[in-house]
Amino acid sequence: MPLVYDELRRLAHHYMRGERADHTLQTTALVNEVYVRLAGIKGLQWRDRAHFFAMAGTLMRRVLVDYARRHGRDKRGGGVSVTSLEDDAVTSERGVDIIALDQALERLAAVDPQQSRIVELRFFAGLSIEETAEALDISPATVKRDWTTAKMWLHHELTTG
Repeated sequence: MPLVYDELRRLAHHYMRGERADHTLQTTALVNEVYVRLAGIKGLQWRDRAHFFAMAGTLMRRVLVDYARRHGRDKRGGGVSVTSLEDDAVTSERGVDIIALDQALERLAAVDPQQSRIVELRFFAGLSIEETAEALDISPATVKRDWTTAKMWLHHELTTG
């Protein structure tokens, strides 16, 4: 775990960098919460780096959504900013409703579980196309196609829903 702590911190910083100075959820707290949750999973064997970061991304999503629900419950996701769904973009967007995004991902999972998982791995875990393909044991071309389709679906859900 100490070997990946810096990478977890980079991911957490990525999510938290656009927040106001007095925001109560700090990068270190997010990393520590994910770390504790990862350490609490008994008997899990990591297949590879992609598998580890896939799980870390899932847990980071849960922590951010739990935080938004507990602290704010306001229309805009409790002040938690999230990353753009654009390819290769590492930009923070204020005002994206993390709870609405989570709910949209749940609806997507009911329609297409693989697309939902791809979004989670790319968006929350920060995995590349190739790492996502490796984690899901599918081709990079399938990841690209499903990523594009899922982004369009989510955009529609988040802007019209």
